[in-house]
Amino acid sequence: MADAGVKTEIRSSMWNPGGLQSLLTFVILTLTWIVAFSSRLFAVIRFESIIHEFDPWFNYRATHYMVENGFYNFLNWFDDRAWYPLGRIVGGTVYPGLMVTSGTIHWVLSHLNIPVHIRDVCVFLAPIFSGLTALATYFFTKEVWSKGAGLFAACFIAIVPGYISRSVAGSYDNEGIAIFALMFTYYLWIKAVKTGSVFWAVLTALSYFYMVSLSMGGYVFIINLIPLHVFVLLLMGRYSRRIFIAYTSFFIVGLICSMQIPFVGFQPIKTSEHMASAGVFALVIAYSALKYTQSFLSKAEFKYFFLVSAASAAGFIFCTVVGLTWAGYIHPWSGRFYSLWDTGYAKIHIPIIASVSEHQPTTWVSFFFDLHILVCAFPAGVWYCVKEVNDERVFVILYAIFASYFAGVMVRLMLTLTPIVCVLAAIAFSKTFEIYLKDDSPKSSSKEEEEEKKQDNKNDRLYDKPQVAKPKKVKEDRPKDQDSVGMNIKTIIVIALLMMLMLFAVHCTWVTSSAYSSPSIVLASYNHDGSRTILDDFREAYFWLRQNTGDKARVMSWWDYGYQIAGMGNKTTLVDNNTWNNSHIALVGKAMSSNESAAYDIMRALDVDYVLVIFGGVIGYSGDDINKFLWMVRIAEGEHPKDIRESDYFTPQGEFRVDSAGSKTLLNCLMYKLSYYRFGELQLDFRSPPGFDRTRNVEIGNKNFDLTHLEEAYTTEHWLVRIYRVKDMTNRDIVKNQAMPKVKPKKRSKKTGKKKTGSIKHKPVVKKGKKLSKSKN
Repeated sequence: MADAGVKTEIRSSMWNPGGLQSLLTFVILTLTWIVAFSSRLFAVIRFESIIHEFDPWFNYRATHYMVENGFYNFLNWFDDRAWYPLGRIVGGTVYPGLMVTSGTIHWVLSHLNIPVHIRDVCVFLAPIFSGLTALATYFFTKEVWSKGAGLFAACFIAIVPGYISRSVAGSYDNEGIAIFALMFTYYLWIKAVKTGSVFWAVLTALSYFYMVSLSMGGYVFIINLIPLHVFVLLLMGRYSRRIFIAYTSFFIVGLICSMQIPFVGFQPIKTSEHMASAGVFALVIAYSALKYTQSFLSKAEFKYFFLVSAASAAGFIFCTVVGLTWAGYIHPWSGRFYSLWDTGYAKIHIPIIASVSEHQPTTWVSFFFDLHILVCAFPAGVWYCVKEVNDERVFVILYAIFASYFAGVMVRLMLTLTPIVCVLAAIAFSKTFEIYLKDDSPKSSSKEEEEEKKQDNKNDRLYDKPQVAKPKKVKEDRPKDQDSVGMNIKTIIVIALLMMLMLFAVHCTWVTSSAYSSPSIVLASYNHDGSRTILDDFREAYFWLRQNTGDKARVMSWWDYGYQIAGMGNKTTLVDNNTWNNSHIALVGKAMSSNESAAYDIMRALDVDYVLVIFGGVIGYSGDDINKFLWMVRIAEGEHPKDIRESDYFTPQGEFRVDSAGSKTLLNCLMYKLSYYRFGELQLDFRSPPGFDRTRNVEIGNKNFDLTHLEEAYTTEHWLVRIYRVKDMTNRDIVKNQAMPKVKPKKRSKKTGKKKTGSIKHKPVVKKGKKLSKSKN
């Protein structure tokens, strides 16, 4: 009997609408996690388990060092293979959250006797956290709108290309898990605002602390958006005790926790980016004090007190901030922050920021490519939130406005826009389906009439009353076609929405598999018959560096490849992707932009042993150093305007050309010679002349030249990576002595005893019978 009772309870709970809804929600979220993880594995399936891009290689190298040597040794690690001869203190110049997360997962798996290499943890970390991001988005949307909208939002962010672009397998970067920390922090903030609980506010601060440990500036978005939310609620008259408790608890705990990150330090109280949060904190305290004094002052007294105190406080705060900024205690906004408000600032003042493709303005094509139909449903979700506004929906609207602006200014910030687009598009779809799936047609009354007849017959039999015919209910006169037409329209709309969602899923799958799942260090080309050819030149070159050069060999390249050379080649680099020292990068840019002799002096001063350049003229690779060369010139010109001028590398008509019409300065600079050395002898096919550049679709202008101070050490199979060895000083001295004029010894005059000046005779450099060749430099 007991078993039968248990079975009855289980059956009743299963058929309970609430229990069935919870089970369905659990199943959908589980499937969403699986889809989010599996959709990011195209890179591993098509290529192999490998770290992608540039920054992830430093993150992996730092994580490997932390796992091997411990966390405290990692904080004190001085990397002598970076920024030669300066070096880099890694512990004080890195956000350790990514490394600590991977190291913790590896430590747990090791203690569970699951043998997993740290590289595999790094490769699959972002796909795993994408499922957590879907859960955080679900809970955030559920608090803002409803459970149905939350499920839509979780499904959207699981497969949307705007987030997948930074979280595919092998993309071991901060952004892969920072979006989870961002959405989870916002979810906890909404809970704190709705409940006014110190518990939720402290949890928000701890989640913010995790975001600070991950982000290279994304946490600034949080610490400015939350104070803005509080400030707008004050202006709207929606301030309450809940807001006071939530914000003051979050600000104090979050401020103390964020300062524990070595790289952040005292920035939260010394930089202009954080002053808004401190100002809103002071404003909240002042407003609460005024509300308290209002309770025991008359209207006239309170009005006078309010005006005097507000004017005094505003003047004191303004003078304090201006004074501390003038004294240097509060630092002004950084160049990256300025570039968000003035799109032309970086190109003029900090060209190294403008040179990064991620910092360029976003095109409309990119919005549709990364968001598809969500970008169309996004405004509808904003309208629904405006129409039914409350405290938490004010936050959503502010998030949407500012994220849209920042994403339009900088491509990289598309990542912060994607979650709120998914949330608001989910609200729009959920509300639309709620309207058009609702059964509002008049129900049939036949069953009700039968029940009424049975009840009447029963009552008549009981009381032996004669049956009296009751008047029939008059049905409403309604056209028969009205319900059917309405249902047809609803069906068409629902089917159209389902078709759009299906097209969205197909688009996301195609973009993920084709555009965002190709590692930058392994290239693939497709032949006419559809077969695929793998171009592994990058790893081929880095492996050659690792095996065939000395342990202390120093490699000069453009800063894009510094992390990869140190990570895969295990060699010392002059500059890398950290870009903290603009003058050092400008010196490398000057060497690349100068002629060979001037560049040799710079390379000898920097103890350079090898020079590495990327050249795509053979295979048509557009991301090579020739296409990046103008940024080298601009960065070098910013530090050395007397030696390098951008106008010298253009034709009189203002064109940048590498053919015979190109600038003489360009055709004789080091970058041009290292890229096109011996290329003039190479004929790629019978239709093009020797020295035809497939990337720029021109025949190069300077073919027959030799290198004096460098020699070719290694060129990969497809000429994609070219490595040159810098000759020693002794070789240079020999060449110099051969070309120097010889002077006859001076003889003394018999009469005066003074020295006679001998005649100067030049010794020819080449043998007799050959013309003396002019110097190419």
